[in-house]
Amino acid sequence: MKKRTAFIGAILSLIPLGQPLIIKTGVFLSSSAVMLSLPEKVSARNAGFYFNRAFDKAENGDHYGAIADYTKVLEIDPKDEVAYYNRAISKDEIGDYYGAIADYTKAIEINPNYGNAYYNRGNSKDELKDYYGAISDYTKALEIDPNNADSYVNRGNVKDAIGDYYGAIADHTKALEIDPNDAVAYYNRGNSKAELKDYYGAIADYTKAIEINPNYKSAYKNRGIDKETIGDLKGACADWQKASQLGDQDATQWVRNDC
Repeated sequence: MKKRTAFIGAILSLIPLGQPLIIKTGVFLSSSAVMLSLPEKVSARNAGFYFNRAFDKAENGDHYGAIADYTKVLEIDPKDEVAYYNRAISKDEIGDYYGAIADYTKAIEINPNYGNAYYNRGNSKDELKDYYGAISDYTKALEIDPNNADSYVNRGNVKDAIGDYYGAIADHTKALEIDPNDAVAYYNRGNSKAELKDYYGAIADYTKAIEINPNYKSAYKNRGIDKETIGDLKGACADWQKASQLGDQDATQWVRNDC
C-alpha cells in the first residue's frame, strides 16, 4: 500500500483590522476631556483623514496604499497602536512577515495587553516557521483572553508542526470545549491523531469536521487516507470521490488509479 501524504493542518486567519478610532468626518474621538490646541486639532484631523483612508484602502485590497497612509498616521501620532496593528495586517497580506512582526511588536510595546497583536504576530511567525516564537505569542494571547478558541487552534497546529502531537490534541480539545462547532479544530485534531496512528480517532474527528462543514474537501481527503490505512478501501474511495468533486486533484488521481 503506497504511503499518501495527508493535507497539513489549517491555521486560522488573522484577526481583522482594528476599527478606526476616528469617525468618518475625520474628527478625533478622545475619551478624555482635555481641550486640544489649534495645531493639535489640525494634527488630529489629519491623522483621522489618513487613518480612515488607509482603512478603506485595506478593506478594498490596496495594501500598499494602506501601508503608506498608516505610515502618515504614525508620523503624526507615533503612539497609535491601532495604526501599527493595522499596518502590520497589510504587511502580512503582501507577504512582508518580518515587517508585520515589527509593527505588531510596536503595538504591543505601546499596549502590552493587546491580545490580538500577540495572536496575529504568532501567525506571522508561523509563516516564517518560527514555531517556538509562534507558540509563545499564542500562549501570551491566551493569558490575555483564555476563551479565544482560535489561539488554541493555531497553537495546536504549530505544536503539530514540531511533532508535539499530544500537546496539539490537548489544544484542539480545549478549543472545542470553547467552540464545539469549530470544524478546523476537529480537522487539525484528526491530523494529530493520525500522526500517532490513532486512525479510528482521526476518522471520528474528520467525520465531525464534515458534519459541521459538508464541503470540507481536505477532511474527506484525509479521512480517505486513514480509511485506506485500516483496510477500508471502499470507504476511502467514497471519500476521495467526494474530495475530487470538491476540486482536490490528488483525490482525483487516487480514484482513477485505485478505486
